[in-house]
Amino acid sequence: MNSRADWFLFGIAPRLVSLLLLVLFWQVAASLADRPSLPPPASVAAFVGQELLHGEMLSNIGITLWRVTASFVIAMFIGAAIGVAFGRWQRLNGAFDIWLLVLLNMPALVIAVMCYIWLGLTEAAAITAVALNKIPNVIVILREGARSLDRDLDEMSKVYRFPFRSWLRHVLLPQLAPYVAAAARSGLALVWKIVLVVELLGRPSGVGYAISLYFQLFDVRGVLAYALTFTIVMLAIEYCLLQPFEAHVRRWRPASA
Repeated sequence: MNSRADWFLFGIAPRLVSLLLLVLFWQVAASLADRPSLPPPASVAAFVGQELLHGEMLSNIGITLWRVTASFVIAMFIGAAIGVAFGRWQRLNGAFDIWLLVLLNMPALVIAVMCYIWLGLTEAAAITAVALNKIPNVIVILREGARSLDRDLDEMSKVYRFPFRSWLRHVLLPQLAPYVAAAARSGLALVWKIVLVVELLGRPSGVGYAISLYFQLFDVRGVLAYALTFTIVMLAIEYCLLQPFEAHVRRWRPASA
């Protein structure tokens, strides 16, 4: 049996069977309930098709993706810089560790509400709220990465007087890449959920706004249609972008690691 057949049989096939079982369970539960509060899969799929062709689903998904991307990039850059600094300078970490603990334990809802109060119901407030919720997680992961850097490589770069750009490219980034990938994968799932909450609270567009609208109309089809469609979009990003990136940056590790 060739590698492609093995990949399908042991990688894709079990997921497809599991997904079909989930849809079947949903269909059975909807048939037994026979209530508008639990529409069957076919009804939700029909709603998605209608919204894609004649509604605002594509526009709302695009707006939400923009907010996810902007807040994700900001959080990754700021969090990585602070995390590396905390990992390399223990005094800095000791001085500001309490700040990190406060942000880690602050409810996302509180941060979103305060950003809207301080910055108004604006796009900047929404993106800032999401980024602030994600930055502490990136700091924690990258701090551990910075603490695990190979000291011999660091000493070698000092002996050979590497310029900062060369040290960054050939010493720091290759060792931190697996931690960046881990922070990206864990962070994306967190970011898009918080974006929906932020949109629900104070934005007039996006997937979160649409879910809020259909919730007020007691239209469960609309709520499920938007939630499931955007979940599929984020899963596609996970499987097509983040997982290949993580596999690429970990390619030098032993297979048993």
